Amino acid sequence: MDTVFIRGLTVETCIGVYAWEQRIRQALRVDVELATDAARAAAGDDIGGTVDYAQVARRLQALADGQSWALVETFAERAAATILDEFDTPWVRLSVTKAVRLPQRTEVGVVVERGERAA
Repeated sequence: MDTVFIRGLTVETCIGVYAWEQRIRQALRVDVELATDAARAAAGDDIGGTVDYAQVARRLQALADGQSWALVETFAERAAATILDEFDTPWVRLSVTKAVRLPQRTEVGVVVERGERAA
């Protein structure tokens, strides 16, 4: 099984546990890896044989737009479930990163892996 990926996708959403965070949109960086059969797509040189990156990106932004979130973990879990349900892949690894100010500016996030990656 091969892997296709999207790195550095930025989606904006209302996310955070504090009331002020629910009133603003914040950027999340999303990195996605999906299992696919690259040889199938390459044989026909046809996007129909693989994952359409633009469709995945649009779907993740639509998910981010659809509601507000308290936790990065919740967004990541729903994003992984959406990808498994709507795209032809048995496995996804998704990393979601949010910039925060702890005492200094840093990044926090989560990596979730769902489904089964075939050999």
